[in-house]
Amino acid sequence: MGVLVKICGINSVEAADAAAEAGADFAGLQFHKKSPRNVVPEQARAIAARLRGRTKLVAVLTDPSDAEVGMAMEAAVPDFLQLHGSESPARVAEIRSRFGVPVIKVFQVADAGDFAHVADHDAEMLLFDAKPPKGAAFPGGHGAAFDWQLLRGRSFRRPWLLAGGLNAGNVARALAASGAAGADVASGVETAPGVKSPMMIREFVRQARA
Repeated sequence: MGVLVKICGINSVEAADAAAEAGADFAGLQFHKKSPRNVVPEQARAIAARLRGRTKLVAVLTDPSDAEVGMAMEAAVPDFLQLHGSESPARVAEIRSRFGVPVIKVFQVADAGDFAHVADHDAEMLLFDAKPPKGAAFPGGHGAAFDWQLLRGRSFRRPWLLAGGLNAGNVARALAASGAAGADVASGVETAPGVKSPMMIREFVRQARA
């Protein structure tokens, strides 16, 4: 299987088309009001309609209520739910069962101790991201990286992706250093927070698979 690529925080038709045409495996729609990549339901419907059948749709939420998950489900009809907060194993299981959609569980990493409870979560896919800067209003997409070598040689029961500070210039090195099966990018393909560059999206996908 080739390198998996997820373009996260898509909030325009132009970015959606670029991700699909570049061959990204996943496209993430961010449902977090404080994020510069947040989409409202009307936006999500339009972008999801543009992407459906071209790539896998991921609704990204942080410690969501059932009502918030339901809103994202109705708007985007996603293939995956990405849980980017401090959701407990029980809450992850509850969301999977209640909504019947596969889950990508995100773990924020700063040191080796942050892997201690990964095995407790039963999700279809895992994603390892850098911890956000202190006082950050939202959990991901800050352009911060962690030590990719922390992942080298580790094995998990589920497939996993690497995130945090990735861009076209470092993604190949990051994949080699970590042993990840794929990469997730948000700020690394933007010209400003929340403003995706189609050219940068295409180059990121190309470099990830080079």
